[in-house]
Amino acid sequence: MSDATPQRGFFRALISALRVRQWVKNGLVVIAPAASGTLFHHTVFFHTCIAFAAFSLVASCVYVLNDVHDLADDRQHPTKRSRALAAGQISAPVAVTVGIALGVVGAALPLLAHIAWAFYVVLGIYVAESLLYVYGIKRVAIVELIFVASGFFLRAIAGASASHIPVSEWFLVVISFGALLLVVGKRAAEKRHVCGDTRAVLHEYTPEFLHSALTLAATVVITAYCLWAFNTSSTGLSSIRHHVVPIQLSIVPVVVAILSIMRGAESPSGESPEDLILKDRTVQILVVVWAALLAIGVYA
Repeated sequence: MSDATPQRGFFRALISALRVRQWVKNGLVVIAPAASGTLFHHTVFFHTCIAFAAFSLVASCVYVLNDVHDLADDRQHPTKRSRALAAGQISAPVAVTVGIALGVVGAALPLLAHIAWAFYVVLGIYVAESLLYVYGIKRVAIVELIFVASGFFLRAIAGASASHIPVSEWFLVVISFGALLLVVGKRAAEKRHVCGDTRAVLHEYTPEFLHSALTLAATVVITAYCLWAFNTSSTGLSSIRHHVVPIQLSIVPVVVAILSIMRGAESPSGESPEDLILKDRTVQILVVVWAALLAIGVYA
């Protein structure tokens, strides 16, 4: 065990194994209700909260199963060996028991809240894809990128399906390629920072391929977001019931944030998009500015 392994009591070790800090990703369920201008409608807000909780609990179950499956490899890894399970700070049976219990609760919550059946379809696809990823797809180049990106996409769609909110085709494109941008950016950062030691599949990617994929995803995201922001149809951001200027100005922080993510992913230190969003003050400010402009345009 590395000297750098943090010391944790049982509760902190369990929280770490469940990766509660990763629950921030489930904030994607808010995007569709927020963009539609209905987020603060009582029923929509309630269903969105339930969707967030359901995905958070089910995701924790998946994280535990993944760490148990990779336990032997993680113990040999320079950084992953500090994870609670790999460090022996919590036993696999206990973690699996708690994880599955949370997964069951997460699956039951939407049923108790009478959320639309379409949400269950999305949640079921997420669970199926996650398990396929854990037990084999993670080692298949290109396909693993699509599977991880689809996890982000499904979270965003879940927010819409929970409350029967129609979404624009440009929304779907933005979310799809935005998710791909985050995943490719993470792989590019890992490739630069630790070469192939973090994931075996990294050996299948060249820096040139990752650079091209990152550029492709970023180009599509920016183009699609511009089209969504200028779209005046009922599902577009610039429909007649919205204030158009703040929404169209929101393109600026989106573009700058994407450039920051690309810079971080291709920097010598290899900064993943996830780290930038959680730690980089500039990217955080850009996210806040984007959210503020969107809120002003939709709700003011």
